[in-house]
Amino acid sequence: MADASLVMDMPLKHFDLVFRNGTIVDGTGNSRFGGDLGIRNGRLEAVGDVGAAQAASEFDLKGKIVSPGFIDVHTHDDQLLFVSPEMSPKVSQGVTTVLTGLCGISLAPLISNSVPPPLNLLDAGGAYRFGSFHEFMAALETHPSAVNVLPFVGHCTLRVATMDDVRRPARPDEIHRMQKMVGEAMAAGAGGVSTGLAYRPAANSTTDEVIEICRPMAGTGGVYLTHLRDEGGRILDSLDEAMRIGQAVGAKVVISHLKVIGTANHGRSAEILSWFDRSGKCHPMAYDCYPYHATSTILVADRATESSRVMITWSEPHPEFAGWDLSQAAEKLRLPVEAAVERLQPAGAVYFALAEEDVVNILRHEGGMIGSDGLPHDKAPHPRLWGTFPRVLGHYCREQKLFPLETAVRKMTGLAADCYRIKERGLLKPGFWADLVVFDEQTVADSATYDNPIQAARGIDLVVVNGEIVWRDGCPSGRRPGRLLRRSSFQPPVTGGCL
Repeated sequence: MADASLVMDMPLKHFDLVFRNGTIVDGTGNSRFGGDLGIRNGRLEAVGDVGAAQAASEFDLKGKIVSPGFIDVHTHDDQLLFVSPEMSPKVSQGVTTVLTGLCGISLAPLISNSVPPPLNLLDAGGAYRFGSFHEFMAALETHPSAVNVLPFVGHCTLRVATMDDVRRPARPDEIHRMQKMVGEAMAAGAGGVSTGLAYRPAANSTTDEVIEICRPMAGTGGVYLTHLRDEGGRILDSLDEAMRIGQAVGAKVVISHLKVIGTANHGRSAEILSWFDRSGKCHPMAYDCYPYHATSTILVADRATESSRVMITWSEPHPEFAGWDLSQAAEKLRLPVEAAVERLQPAGAVYFALAEEDVVNILRHEGGMIGSDGLPHDKAPHPRLWGTFPRVLGHYCREQKLFPLETAVRKMTGLAADCYRIKERGLLKPGFWADLVVFDEQTVADSATYDNPIQAARGIDLVVVNGEIVWRDGCPSGRRPGRLLRRSSFQPPVTGGCL
């Protein structure tokens, strides 16, 4: 039982919600303990023993785990927040907070009726409609969803918004315009800047260009979050580039969906993690990862050749091939694979290009947070969209015994909140916002598969966001208590030494 001092110094007369007899895994990584939770006005007021306190609603959690709500640190939910505000793919697996605008792809600032890949992954209904980041943030605030959201501004989006041809380095005047947009986004509360240097809209940007565009982040506490320029043979060079950018700007660096792609690079995870251990002593570094050995993004021929299998997730001219293997589609079209890729454009795919050994090593490392990287608008999405967090708890924690439950929960809650300075969330602690998930440790598991990817997880009993129930008994509640989270106030500049 938690110490009585954990109960805030106020009369425990009446709560909005009381959870009794739960096994509390509080997000710190410390050992679990038995106890109760008392919630009022959206916040945790008691963690421990609430005694005879009364509540509008009470739940007996005997035999269940209660933990902080999961923080999905890598999503492409920018548009989903508006078109499906119940956010079932996320709340069904215990997610209560999402980060958006990642891989250089954000919904703002850009007004356009036609965008190049990968900006179309956000499926903005054929149009980007927010000319400033402030407008985007205001829309999120006035149209809340079921989850909290911390948005980032994307470098690919900035290039498309300012350049007449993204297939070249930016000119000084274009860099200046992008700097102004970053400054406006940071003033609006953006979490930082994300890049997707592997994608065509950004592939011809120089390292110095990215540094200059990110200059307005200096001294703000913003994070530089990057999809590396190369996740295969030149991954170490790409990691060095990311660190150089972070050091030049004075920003923490987070590597998106850390992995090593292609059969020629299988087994290199130990080398990559050794780089992290060394570099983390010189500059603040972190990464996120997902618990699958397949990736998912737009359909491109060079990525297809690196993969043992490719599954089509959507195709604009040929929607009938969603869910098909690329080889099957090519046979049906009577075309070589590369020609079939061109015929299917624009399109998306799942690529089986990772080694399970590397997935395990990266998941297990203490620096790794969990992010789904799901694409919610794909017609046949990667199962990570619905299954990421229960898969960590079920397959890798319970079955594979990769780490204790307390460690798994910390990777998905407290570690993420600390990395992104998300205030008063990520822990079960008096005074913190009441974001939490109740689950069965023995049965929690992902149900989504590559063949049937749109499946809610098993063993997730109840999800609460800001003190309101958003998922219960396998269904969304319809409530939308999520909040727009702005970057924490001014932070001292990040300084680093060696590269």
